[in-house]
Amino acid sequence: MSQGYGIAAISIVVALTAIIGAFGLRISRTTSDFYVASRTVSPLWNASAIGGEYLSAASFLGVAGLILAYGADLLWLPVGFTGGYLIMLVLVAAPLRRSGAYTLPDFTELRLNSTRLRALASVLVVGICWLYLMPQFQGAGLTLRTVTGAPLWAGELIVAIVVVTTVAAGGMRSITFVQAFQYWLKVTAILLPAAFLFLSWHADDSPSLTRDSLPRFAVATTVTAPEDLQIRVTQPVVPRVTGVVDGLRYVGGVAPLAPGPHTVAEGTRLDFPAGAPVPVEENLPAATDEAWAQPLSGGREHSLYTTYSLIIATMLGTMGLPHILVRFYTNPDGGAARRTTLAVLALLGVFYLGPTLFGALGRIYAPDLLLTGRVDSVVLELPSRMVGGTGGDLLSALVTAGAFAAFLSTAAGLTMSAAAVLSQDVFRSRDVRTFQLAAVPATLIPFLFALIAGGIAVGDAVSLAFAVAASTFCPLLVLGVWWRRLSTVGAAAGMVVGGASAGAAVLATIIGGPYQGWTGALLAQPAAITVPAAFLVMIGVSLLTPRHVPSNIHRIMVRLHVPEGLGQEAGDFSR
Repeated sequence: MSQGYGIAAISIVVALTAIIGAFGLRISRTTSDFYVASRTVSPLWNASAIGGEYLSAASFLGVAGLILAYGADLLWLPVGFTGGYLIMLVLVAAPLRRSGAYTLPDFTELRLNSTRLRALASVLVVGICWLYLMPQFQGAGLTLRTVTGAPLWAGELIVAIVVVTTVAAGGMRSITFVQAFQYWLKVTAILLPAAFLFLSWHADDSPSLTRDSLPRFAVATTVTAPEDLQIRVTQPVVPRVTGVVDGLRYVGGVAPLAPGPHTVAEGTRLDFPAGAPVPVEENLPAATDEAWAQPLSGGREHSLYTTYSLIIATMLGTMGLPHILVRFYTNPDGGAARRTTLAVLALLGVFYLGPTLFGALGRIYAPDLLLTGRVDSVVLELPSRMVGGTGGDLLSALVTAGAFAAFLSTAAGLTMSAAAVLSQDVFRSRDVRTFQLAAVPATLIPFLFALIAGGIAVGDAVSLAFAVAASTFCPLLVLGVWWRRLSTVGAAAGMVVGGASAGAAVLATIIGGPYQGWTGALLAQPAAITVPAAFLVMIGVSLLTPRHVPSNIHRIMVRLHVPEGLGQEAGDFSR
């Protein structure tokens, strides 16, 4: 893609975000405007905003990249992302709105009448937001580097500046307008190119995957190592090399690569003939097309456990994401919250058709991304490869615009949630000025973390954030809404056990991963262990500590479950 098209696309998205955010600033006047948009957002408008902030770097880039690398196993990722809203609809959407809280810590204190538990919830909210923000910055850096060759930090810095400015300027009222616009931009940016790619594939005599073949270069292909690479060769391949392979320097000569591991130095150029098998980066599977296309056969170790754990993390983690839950507080009432959730299910289902198609076509037209390990860039690179010319450049520019919109909208929602908690529970103030100041550390700290820890795939990083959310707030919300006997001690114990175990897995994966064998599977996808553990501890300790059940539990449960209009909102927590 031409750099000019890419830079123009990014500039337009940033400019429109700033303009729409400024419009929101003009009508943001009160504290309620900044925190929950005065609880006046309609279901369709709110659903569009939720889609805008929920469809993150993992959805726009990561899903397609993981499907390219691992195949049918990762189709559960968009299913889990979408299905989580069905569980939220059934279990928590309306009661959360009726609680009248601004944030998850507000709900925690309301339900369990404990300032200490509120403090614990605040720490978890900020931690989940920061963990989720990191891949948004990483995705922005990847996008700008792919389009312009700029260093990774440049794209990350652009997103950080735009997000902190938008959130601090207009709060929830402002980012609601921004995110609703960005959802429809992202849908257009993924589905329109996907339609053109499908037509191009069909016109190309429909090349397809074969039964037993490894991925192969469809045409003669030149790959330049973007950094030092560790690769694995499954079948012998003989590229022409200019650079250093396995410590030997070549100047346009052939370098026979036998099956096994090899080292490729940064800047080395490898020229592969058409039909040559594709070597893969050492952490990616070298699966045949048949294994890639079959569930539980795509190359992940212990794939049955990994798949089920991923489903648990994504479906149950959705209801524990702070930036999503705060959206239900912006609806006028519980019925509107339910209608919002139904609309979100439809909007997400439409969107995820696009990344799935990109991942499958990438296996045919962009297998060299398996060699460099940059599978997350398949959405950005495929239009120019398959369509070519000015049409391909325009489609690539549109995809680039959608990708940047994804980073901006999700990062804005996460920053909003983190800033709200920091202002209330760290700076001890609910005024607008304090919220605006809190937006700065809410963005700056994860930005710095993203600069330090950039090696984990975007989709994997987001799934870890879901695992932490599923292991902490999911048990708290489900039991807090539906079980009268939940005690303060039980809730605290379950959140500590779930948060500590999932958090330890996250840190181990980011700092020292990826690991091999069962260790790698358990650390990369801990939810199948940590979520049941959190539920069991929360229930067991609550049964042992009945004296710590709040004395006003009957009034609280009536407030959560009695429909609006029957008087229970007279004691709204926010008033």
